[in-house]
Amino acid sequence: MADFTSSFWNWYIIIPTIGGIIGCFLLVRWLSGDTAKPGEKAKSMGHVWDENLEEFNNPLPRWWLNLFYITLVFGLVYLVLYPGLGSFPGLLDWTSAGQYQREVDVADASYGPLFTKYREMPVVALAAVPEAHKMGERLFVNYCSVCHGSDARGARGFPNLRDNDWLYGGSPEQIEQTVLNGRSGVMPAWQDALGGDQGVADVVQYVLSLSGRDVNQAAGRGKEKFQTICASCHGADGKGNQALGAPNLTDNIWLYGGSEKVITETIAKGRNGQMPAHKEFLGEDKVHLLAAYVYSLSTGEQPEEE
Repeated sequence: MADFTSSFWNWYIIIPTIGGIIGCFLLVRWLSGDTAKPGEKAKSMGHVWDENLEEFNNPLPRWWLNLFYITLVFGLVYLVLYPGLGSFPGLLDWTSAGQYQREVDVADASYGPLFTKYREMPVVALAAVPEAHKMGERLFVNYCSVCHGSDARGARGFPNLRDNDWLYGGSPEQIEQTVLNGRSGVMPAWQDALGGDQGVADVVQYVLSLSGRDVNQAAGRGKEKFQTICASCHGADGKGNQALGAPNLTDNIWLYGGSEKVITETIAKGRNGQMPAHKEFLGEDKVHLLAAYVYSLSTGEQPEEE
């Protein structure tokens, strides 16, 4: 409501809303005012069927008519108490954001201590605690599985968290920083810089050779272009750079797919990846538990049940 650029839009909402309620009230009064009074004979509407089947203007039951008025009064009271008339916030000053925050505060007060007690425990040690592992798993299923899958094996464009192959590093500290602050990965489009389709095809052949696949003679030409353009991020040996999030091209593990067609598309058109930051949303205590759970997935060391 605060985003209105002029008062016109306030009145654009207020006038039809209030006018509609008043109009409904007058309509009900008008339609119920010409009916027969108790003890009087109902007036005919002038419609007759089958010679003697006649329509009369019988009044509605009083309780039914009163329901209409109660509904209209309820609508007016609601608009006075709650937002609904342009930028008028209502006497209760209620907002959906405020309601949400109050519910979050209540939840934090109830469940916050459960997360806080693990705050000072190192991630490696925390990964071995059964209760903490279960809490981290529930957090993962609720907040991470939509991208990484419920089994954490990822999908096209979303990393597999179980294979110990990390774009930004798999140490406990690096995992926690990734979840807290997010990551933003950009692979520029190189088709023009490589001289068009042929240049891209040459580099594709060389990239395929790095992971041990059979390639054609274009790989030699591609190596020169790779050393000139690609090595600054992926390294001269193609083993990547975790400081930049540049993937290792020698291990045959591919984020978007490792077929020749997909690699060609990646080099020619580039890629953009975004891992959102969860610090403000989950808080550091929950992220600490979540990082411990993810770390345990990559090491394969699951805590023993008590």
